[in-house]
Formats: sequence, structure tokens, C-alpha cells
Amino acid sequence: MEIALSLPLERCHVHVGTSFGSITPTLSEKRSMFILGMGFFGQSLARKLHNQGWVVSGTCTTHVKKKELQEMGFNVHLFDANHPDVDVLQVMKNYSHILVSVPPLVGIGDPMLRHEELLRSSLTDGDLRWLCYLSSTSVYGDCDGELVDEDYPTNPESGLAKLRLASEEGWSNLAHNLGISPLLFRLGGIYGPGRSAVDTIIKQKPMSEGQKRRKNRKYTSRIHVDDICQALMATVLAPPPREVYNIVDDDPAPREEVFEYAMKLVEKKWPGLKLQSVEQKQKEWPNAKNPRGEKRVCNARMKRELGVQLLYPDYKSGLKSIIHQIQTPFQSH
Repeated sequence: MEIALSLPLERCHVHVGTSFGSITPTLSEKRSMFILGMGFFGQSLARKLHNQGWVVSGTCTTHVKKKELQEMGFNVHLFDANHPDVDVLQVMKNYSHILVSVPPLVGIGDPMLRHEELLRSSLTDGDLRWLCYLSSTSVYGDCDGELVDEDYPTNPESGLAKLRLASEEGWSNLAHNLGISPLLFRLGGIYGPGRSAVDTIIKQKPMSEGQKRRKNRKYTSRIHVDDICQALMATVLAPPPREVYNIVDDDPAPREEVFEYAMKLVEKKWPGLKLQSVEQKQKEWPNAKNPRGEKRVCNARMKRELGVQLLYPDYKSGLKSIIHQIQTPFQSH
């Protein structure tokens, strides 16, 4: 049920059952989920599903991930996305639910959709009845600060955003060809315990390239990992009326504001901790003359049709919850 990530070159196949052992689901298994790309979100979802009695399998990319999973007691198999293991694809056929959490790769696109025909033939006449692709709000592009709902025209600008939209179309077509309705979740920036502004400040980690790019934006959409889980589970329990949903919280606050608040939380909880100030960290960030990707993403459809009541409607509630779970600033997740 646990761990994994994208899948450029290699993936692990992670298998989870009630005994943390290798359990092969039968065609009659109704509570089974296969997660392609079990990274930060995939791990969180897998744990929740496992606790509810699901059989969960997933994929990861490296030998390091495989070792981590083995140490946690899981049965793990490496999977090379450049040379798909037909046996693993056949295993997928036995699952009723497939979640795709694999980011596209520059110069390659979606690593799995390169083998679309093989995927289709492997999954045909299987148990699959639900397929969800985790996409990004980046497919909307720069909207001049407008409020963007799911009917707003997509206009991706960056290379990766264009690949995201192509992946949406590819997985949607595959699902339709298999006779099921696809589900597309357009996510804001994912955060949660171990991956948040609080964690970045405590661990004194350098900004990622994505974080640097978002620094100058007036609006940045985000969503807590637990809220993605509850939105996704709502679609598992009852078929949703639409195929596309924006999964974001209520507050598209600028990144700088989020980090300033996180810094205050950290300083309040550990007054003597020596930290790099927000101002010092901002020196790492480039000054963009023309901020791109400006939009406020609407989550009304998610609330109305999926019945989601956000656990963390804004970054403040989310960060408070995260720092509350950290006993010591040297605690690792």
C-alpha cells in the first residue's frame, strides 16, 4: 500500500494486503486499487485504503524506493517503464480501481501512455470499473486572475502543462475505449505532513525550482493531501456526475504569505531555533518581471457534487495541523 513515485525509467510494484504480504486479488475482488506512481499522495491514500480493508498495489521508480518498501515489510517488484513488464500489466487487469499519479516527463510525455496499445490490450475484459488521472491546475494557463472553474478553456503555456493536458486526453481516451468513464482531478499544489512550508523552514531545505517559479504569483492554489483523499474516496463510493474536478482549497494565497505564516508558527513553537529568515530565503528566488499562471481556481463543483467539506479550507488550518504533529524540529517524516 505504501510508497512510490512517477516512473521515468524504473518502477516498483508494491503489493499490500491485510497481512502486509503479497496477495494476488481475484477477479471477484471488489475493493482493490492499483496506484501508478505512489509518491507522496499515493502513500497517504494507500495507507487509508489499507486501513479500510482494500487490497492495494502500486509502483515506484528506483532501487532506493524498493529497499525502503522491503524494510517496511512490503513485497516490491521493480518495473521499467521503458520496457513494460507484461506480467505487472496483467496484474493490473485484476484490479477494480486504477489511480494514475505519474507526472509527464519533458521530451517524453506520459511514460505509460507510450505503451497505450499494450495497456489497452492488458486491461480489456478485466475487472476495471474506475480510472482516475491526477492532473494539475496548470492546464488552465495564465487567466489574468480570473476565477476558473472546470468549464474554463484550457490554455497551458509551459511545456509540462501542455504535456499534462495531453496526458488527460490520453487517459480519458483509454478509459472510454475500455468502456468506463474517466475521472480527471486537477490538483493545486499538494502539501501535508513532511511536505509543507513548515517542513521546508525547519529542515532549511533550498527552494525547489517549482517553488521559485511560484514566488511572484499573486495567487497559488494548494490542497492538503487529506482533502485529496476524501475527494477521491467520494468518487469511489458513488459514481460522480462529471469527469473533471478542480481539487483546491478556498484560499489561493501567495506563496510568500504562506511562508511568512509558517515562519511565525515555527518561531512560536521553538523560540530558540536558529532559522533562515523568509527574507534570506527570498534571495534564492528569482524576480520574475512577468508572473505567469495567474488564476483563482474554483472548487464549487467539488463541494457540490462530491459533497466534500474541506478538512483544511486554507493554508493556516493546514499548517497548524502539521506543526501540531511535530514534536521536535529535528523530527523527520
